[in-house]
Amino acid sequence: MTFFGSSIGDPGDPNFDEAQIIAREVAKMGIEIIDGGGQGVMSAATIGAKDVNGKTAAVYYNPKFATTFEGPSVLNVAGKVYKESNYIERTRKLLELGDAYIIFNGGTGTISEFGMAWGLARLYFGHHKPLILYGYFWHYIVEEFRRRMKIRPEDLEVFRIASKPEDVTKAINVYDLALEKNRHEHKECHDDECRLFL
Repeated sequence: MTFFGSSIGDPGDPNFDEAQIIAREVAKMGIEIIDGGGQGVMSAATIGAKDVNGKTAAVYYNPKFATTFEGPSVLNVAGKVYKESNYIERTRKLLELGDAYIIFNGGTGTISEFGMAWGLARLYFGHHKPLILYGYFWHYIVEEFRRRMKIRPEDLEVFRIASKPEDVTKAINVYDLALEKNRHEHKECHDDECRLFL
């Protein structure tokens, strides 16, 4: 499961603490925890998984010109590391590696990741990777999208909103049925696109 969220936050911040708890519980289910290799939610995800000897992976890049991008954190030490050439490739790899996505509160980077994950879910509806939006505030954001944007009814079917850590594991268990039903080899698909859906 790929964790997306703010790079701002330390232990004691609810965003950090809940990401750590959720990663711990998800890792106990045997699911690899994947994040962007940075601080905040990303670091919390790696720490949470490592608390229970779970599998971890981090995807990062070292920006040369994006001076406002924090890059990898020395505190985020994952079991596997992937280094990409730029922000777009990093996002693509995060989307590719995860069999599911969870999106916490964050800034513009998180918004872009959310947009890509939601767009992919809509494009590959029925074979999309599960998408969980974490935090009650998502209800307000989604409602505004529904009211102000040209959102189709089925666009709202590709994600679940979880407000408590235990809601995430429940959502994963519900999604497991869909994962088993939809995960199969696409014999007609032999390129990178195959990695973006189930």
